[in-house]
Amino acid sequence: MLKSFADVLAAVKGLPPRRVAVAAAQDDAVLEAVRGAKEQGIADFILIGDQDKIERTAAKIGVSLDGLTIVHEADDRQAAYRAVAMVSGGEADVLMKGLINTADLLRAVLDKEVGLRTGRVLSHAAVFEVPGFDRLLIVTDGGMNIAPTLAQKADIIQNSVGLAKVLGISPAKVAALAAVEVVNPDMPATLDAAALAKMADRGQIKGAVVDGPLALDNAINLEAARHKGIASPVAGLADILLVPNIEVGNALGKSLIYFARGRMAGLILGAAKPVIVTSRADTHEGKIMSIALGALLGPKRKLFKIKKGTCPGKANCKKCWPDHLSIRL
Repeated sequence: MLKSFADVLAAVKGLPPRRVAVAAAQDDAVLEAVRGAKEQGIADFILIGDQDKIERTAAKIGVSLDGLTIVHEADDRQAAYRAVAMVSGGEADVLMKGLINTADLLRAVLDKEVGLRTGRVLSHAAVFEVPGFDRLLIVTDGGMNIAPTLAQKADIIQNSVGLAKVLGISPAKVAALAAVEVVNPDMPATLDAAALAKMADRGQIKGAVVDGPLALDNAINLEAARHKGIASPVAGLADILLVPNIEVGNALGKSLIYFARGRMAGLILGAAKPVIVTSRADTHEGKIMSIALGALLGPKRKLFKIKKGTCPGKANCKKCWPDHLSIRL
């Protein structure tokens, strides 16, 4: 299991660099992140956008474009379509947002001709590293779906389970959050949480153990769960926190950053390939970590345990790590 961002970086550096297509790349913050990721060997980049603006922006902030591929496209929306086409066509593994509206980028992602549709709802998953917490924590969805339906929540869980799997978490423990731990007909979030737990029990949600409703304290703290007498394989041990709506997700995420001094990286999931959408409020380190997560998730691979000091060569493993995980490409 990858328990920290340092683990994630070590995992990605043990792989061949993934190719990231950046749509409308003429953005100083994005180019800074590209430089940082390139220097650390996390990924290679294809910059799609106005070449003159890309070069002038890079010169202004002192970023070298050596070794980077630039595809000239002056129109931002067309740059998005070209970037998406490169990812869907296999020329790149991951899509990244540059200086373009998120809605315009996602319009290209959902295009029927060149897009990355899967039939599943798109959702945002934020991965947090919190001081004093013994593992990475995934919070979803605090960035895209405003008030998801039950069916959309099932998709959101399934999206985040795929991310958890590449972090070595399988099955993922998912807590469907609400204000209380009991089903209350007057609180729709508790009804959805109970339904999602039963859906997972019956195999409608795969790769996860889902329980709910659970309040935040007894989702992540064993003592709180025990104090309230909650017997659950998820209570106190949650890997993924499913929030009932975007307001809860937004407030929880920002609380982890500003009150708990946590660090965050995030992706948009549910498309055929991961989509990196960073904001200017994100730290430079957070942007690089988002790229690292995208690179880790981009290609299909399987994580499996091996015994200490051994390497199953027949599995074509690329690297054996200190926590005895191997990646099959």
